[in-house]
Amino acid sequence: MTRQRYTRRTILNGAAALAAVALKPKARAASAAAGPVIATLSEYMSAAGGRALPEEAAEKTKQHILDTLAAMISGASLPPGRVALQFARAQAGDKVATIAASKLLCGPIEAAMVNGVLAHSDETDDSHAPSQSHPGCSVVPAALAAGEQFAIDGKRFVRAVALGYDIGPRVSMTLGGLPWQMESHHSTHSITGTFGAAAAAGCAASLEARQMRYLLDYAAQQASGIAAWQRDTEHIEKSLVFAGFPARNGVTAALFIGSGGTGVDDIFSGADNFLLSFSPKADPSRLIDKLGERYEVARTNIKKWTVGSPIQAPLDALENLRKRRPFEAADVRHVDVRVATSEAKTVNNREMPDISLQHMVAVMLLDKTVTFEAAHDKPRMQDAALLRERAKVQLIPDEDLERLSPARVTIVEVTFTDGTRLTERVEAVRGTAENPMTSPEVVAKCRDLMSPVLGMSTTAKLISKVMDLESTRDVRELRPLLQA
Repeated sequence: MTRQRYTRRTILNGAAALAAVALKPKARAASAAAGPVIATLSEYMSAAGGRALPEEAAEKTKQHILDTLAAMISGASLPPGRVALQFARAQAGDKVATIAASKLLCGPIEAAMVNGVLAHSDETDDSHAPSQSHPGCSVVPAALAAGEQFAIDGKRFVRAVALGYDIGPRVSMTLGGLPWQMESHHSTHSITGTFGAAAAAGCAASLEARQMRYLLDYAAQQASGIAAWQRDTEHIEKSLVFAGFPARNGVTAALFIGSGGTGVDDIFSGADNFLLSFSPKADPSRLIDKLGERYEVARTNIKKWTVGSPIQAPLDALENLRKRRPFEAADVRHVDVRVATSEAKTVNNREMPDISLQHMVAVMLLDKTVTFEAAHDKPRMQDAALLRERAKVQLIPDEDLERLSPARVTIVEVTFTDGTRLTERVEAVRGTAENPMTSPEVVAKCRDLMSPVLGMSTTAKLISKVMDLESTRDVRELRPLLQA
C-alpha cells in the first residue's frame, strides 16, 4: 500500500477542490433564471418610462407630486426640516439636484435624503392605508433627484413616480401590512419607501429588466426600519425612517446599478430570499396582483388636514356636526372619540401637537378649523383655554373599529351643556380614495402651504408647471420654482 504524502500544496489543493464542490450548488442557484413573479415585475418596471399612463392615473400622480412638493416646502421651517437643511449645507458637493425651499444644490443621493426628510417633517404628506405607508415622501424626492441627474422629461418623471407607488406599497401589502408591522415590529413605512424610491429612481435611470431585478435585490438588502419610531417625540427620526433613508436608499441603488453593479436575479424566491427573511408565509404573487390594472396612486390618500392620519376622521366628524348644528366650544360638555385600537396608540396625548388627538380636537372646538399654523403651535399646547377644551375630550380605543382596518373609521359623540347629544360616524375621510378631494381642493391646500415660503406668484407658477408636467422637456425646469 502506498502511503499518501501530505504536503502543504496537496492540503491547499484539496481544500480548494472541496470548497468548489461546496460552493457549486450556491453558484448555480445565484445564476438561475428569474422566476415568473420577478420576471413580470422587472419587465413591467423597465417598460414604465415609455408606457403612457391612463388619464386618471396620470392626473392623480400629478396631484400627489404637487402635494408632496408642498409638504417639502412647508416642512422646511419645522425642526426635522431645519436639521435636514443644515445637513445639506454641510454635505453640499456636486451641484446636481435641487433642495426644496432653499438655494442649495447637492448630489442626487444627498438631495433625495434631504428632500425626503422635508417631505415628512410634518403630517402633511400622503398615505396609503392598505400598505400602512406614506409613499409620496420617499418616491417623489427619489424621482426628482434621479430625474435631475439624468435630465428626464416631465412625462418620464410622472411615470417614474407612478411606478414607485405601484411597487413600494405592493411589497408591504405582500408582507402583510399593518398586522405584520404590529407582529414583527418592522416599519412598513420604511420598507415601502425603499422599494418605491428604488423603482422610481430606476425608471428615471432607464434601467433595463435585468438591472431592475438587481435593483429589487438592492432594495431588499437595504429594507430596514423598526416601529420604535413611534417613541420619537421630535419627529426627526420618524422623518428619516419614513422618507429620508428610503429615498436615499432608492437613488443609491439605481445609481450603483447604472454604474455596472450586479446582484441576485430573483430576491423574492430561492435560498435566503427576502420574503423568507421577513414574512415566510407571504404569497409572492401579490407583488404583481393587478399590476398595470390597479394603480396604487389612485388608492393613496391626500390629507385634507395637516395632522396625523388617525386624526383626520375625527376632524371631519366635528366639521360635519357643526354643519348639522352650529355650536361654540362653550356649548360642549364632553366629546367622546372612538378610533381603532392601533390608531389610538399612535395619537393618544402625544407631545407633538399635530399628532395629539386630544389637542387637535380641542383646537377644532375653539377655532372651528385646523390650520397648518395651529397644528404646529407647540407653545399653545399649554394655553389655559386649550387645556380646558382638551379636558373635555376622551379618546376611546375601539376593537370593533380595529376590525375594519385599514379603513380609518371614527365615531364622535358630542354631549352639549343642555344635555343633548350628537353622534357622527365617518366611514371615509375626505381625501381618501373612497372620498377623494377634487383637483381644485388639492391645489388650494398646496397653495396655502407653499405661498408663505415661495410667495403667491412663484407658487402659482409651480402649481401650473406641475399640473402640466407632460409639457416639461427637462425636470430641472422645476428648480427655480422650488427654491426659496
